[in-house]
Amino acid sequence: MSLIISAYERFERVPRQTGTDPARQQRIDELLSIMLPWDPRERSGAFKMWLRGSLSLTHLHVLTTLETAGSLPMSHLADALDVSVASATGIVSRMEERGLVERRHSDEDRRVVLVHLTPAGSAVFVAMDDQRRAHMSTVLDRLTEPELESLLIGFRATRSARAAMAAEADTQPRTDG
Repeated sequence: MSLIISAYERFERVPRQTGTDPARQQRIDELLSIMLPWDPRERSGAFKMWLRGSLSLTHLHVLTTLETAGSLPMSHLADALDVSVASATGIVSRMEERGLVERRHSDEDRRVVLVHLTPAGSAVFVAMDDQRRAHMSTVLDRLTEPELESLLIGFRATRSARAAMAAEADTQPRTDG
């Protein structure tokens, strides 16, 4: 099972408030409609930036999986990508040529080959984060001081709620065996 799906399912077990009043639900729906859409122009620009660096979405998936799970044996990486070991080997070979990942033998069992994220692979996410921050900084610069303060209060509350949900999810028993 994909590591990302496992993390998602863990959060899905956290109880949600039910029976909220219609006005509260309307505010939640409006916030979601404002926060979640990814404009096709923005998405296209992000994809072009990623692809300009010869990164396919599969490569980004590999980098994200390794960043999340740490170094993995090829078979586990193949499972996470939902591809055969032969396909994963080809993907990793191309990424290794670009310096994004490297293969090393496990210290515990030299027969096991682990795929590691390199500093260049990690730098991909730093560049993406820098681009996103620059764009969002431009957006936030258009807000008034009271709007910025209100947004900051709301996002601090959101961060606290997310942390509480993560803590609750960590205390839930795993059911995936």
